[in-house]
Amino acid sequence: MSKLVHHSLTIFAPTNQAFQRYLNNKTMLNYHMSSTPLRLSQLGDTVRSLNDDGTPLYITRKRPLSGMQEDLYVNSAKIIRERSNMEFKNTRGYTQILHIIDDVLTPITTVFNKTLDTPNPDAFGFLQSVEAINIEPHRVRSFRKKILNLKRDQVFKKPGISTFFIPVETGFKVPPYPTLSMVDKRVIDGHVIPNKAIFTTPAPYGQPLETLQFEDDLRVTITFFRHDTGKNARVFVVSNTMYSNSRLTPGAVIAEIVKANIPVANGVVHLIHRPLVIVDMHGLEMLTDNSHTLWSKFRDLIEDYAPDFLNILRGMNQMTIFVPQDDAVSQMMQTNFMSNRKKLREVLLMHVVPDAITIDKIKRNNQNHIYQIPTMSSRRFIYFNLNENRTTHAKSVTVEGGGVNASLILGDIATKDGYIHIIDRMLGVSYMTVQEKLETDPMLNLTYHFGKLNHFNDQLNMTNKRFTFFVPRDKAWIQWFIEHPAANLDDFVRNRDQSRLVLEQHLIVADRVFSMGDLRNMSHDSLILPTLGPESLQIRVKEEDNRYFIQWKETGRWTTVFRADVECTNGLIHVIDTPFVHEYDMITSGGSEVHHTGPILILLVTVLSMCTALEMF
Repeated sequence: MSKLVHHSLTIFAPTNQAFQRYLNNKTMLNYHMSSTPLRLSQLGDTVRSLNDDGTPLYITRKRPLSGMQEDLYVNSAKIIRERSNMEFKNTRGYTQILHIIDDVLTPITTVFNKTLDTPNPDAFGFLQSVEAINIEPHRVRSFRKKILNLKRDQVFKKPGISTFFIPVETGFKVPPYPTLSMVDKRVIDGHVIPNKAIFTTPAPYGQPLETLQFEDDLRVTITFFRHDTGKNARVFVVSNTMYSNSRLTPGAVIAEIVKANIPVANGVVHLIHRPLVIVDMHGLEMLTDNSHTLWSKFRDLIEDYAPDFLNILRGMNQMTIFVPQDDAVSQMMQTNFMSNRKKLREVLLMHVVPDAITIDKIKRNNQNHIYQIPTMSSRRFIYFNLNENRTTHAKSVTVEGGGVNASLILGDIATKDGYIHIIDRMLGVSYMTVQEKLETDPMLNLTYHFGKLNHFNDQLNMTNKRFTFFVPRDKAWIQWFIEHPAANLDDFVRNRDQSRLVLEQHLIVADRVFSMGDLRNMSHDSLILPTLGPESLQIRVKEEDNRYFIQWKETGRWTTVFRADVECTNGLIHVIDTPFVHEYDMITSGGSEVHHTGPILILLVTVLSMCTALEMF
């Protein structure tokens, strides 16, 4: 109160709700004030606080969207603009400015009866005095010792502003400490982001940031990654090593921030649960390691319901594992899917590829065609697609397996024998009807739009029927029209009855579904299947090199099943490379007209012409 009477001040005042969330026993009021009155426009990168040691406050500016007013943060607390810049003169004429913030500011705090060797310590001073600082239950002795042995203490003493990541003791394994022995000067430098004090709330999530170790022969970046929201929110950092030397494996290493936002004289310190940069685990070991909390539900699922799955991983030399995030596993466990252990094992194996596959390799192999990779589940492939953001032109990766399309959340987590990629859904656990799958699958656009125009698709949402649908992919339709120039796409689309008949001869409705394995076993010579249309479908099925092929009796031509057994909640889709159609089926002379087809027809013709011109397929 005396400061309010006798000083000019800037005060950063937390809201009542901020104090209700605050878990510490003591609030450092002086750390919320500065002796210089500053409006928001006058705030620099740092503000000296009234703490006895002058511990700085760090200011972050962040513009949410182009054209919007920038957000301001002091340390990890957001400044509430509409309740800030309140300027007063006290009775003695001193100017005082009040800013309201949404969190309580916390400087370095010492444990009971302990004092710091150096007031307002820098990052190295923090390490030297860490036994007197309240960071319970963590210890950082091993990393501190490595810094001293390798003479990298100057990195942590350097004046200016940096962000420091310090691995805690539990991140270094029991004797003989194989992880600790891999820490060298470059690894240490890969734990420091220079020229930025990055607190967790305003951190640029998803943006790779250069570390001190960023040279031509070895480049390390660090990216902030947030998992979950609200009380369950956790913050991770991901190092990515590029152009690796012989000691360090390229790829990503992920670590959880276990104590965040410790302000020091030259920036901010975050304690992390394991060292970055160093790849010291095999895929199986990382998957089952309890310290990796990002996939705890997937780990529990395997250990409780499919422990034999781990034996398969033990026999592999290389592997890439697509790990579903916790929410996806929780949703799957609430279904009756769990009662079928054999099916669960097949689904788990669909998440494993017997090769080391990076995201860059997926992107390179997906330039002009759909990239597909065989999985450890017999005759099961997964398929990749690239989606380009129209604004940023950044390309994101999706993976499809067993009828489920999942987005990549976090990729290239490196192991000694491959990679782990985190995805947002369980592959092979269907959650869409046949109609919904057609609508959302990027390679089935034409069949979906044909069926939408003639209302064929309406029935495919019914859950009291079981559908087996042979769906030509877009490339198959395009190629067919190229090979049959007498067929007119415009007439075909507009003739509702004719186009419906063509689709009906691809659809089987029964009291069960027919997998490609079922059809192969039933097809010793020729198989006759009742379709929804007036004609039966007479086919033969064979299997070669773990791929299925279908021969349609009408043409005698064998066609590839590009994707077999795409599971839906009310049936199966088999994606084929040639439609079951004659040229005369497409040459129409009348029939029921579909009105208002203009926009969709333009879309179909545009897709056809673009794909043909660019030879994308």
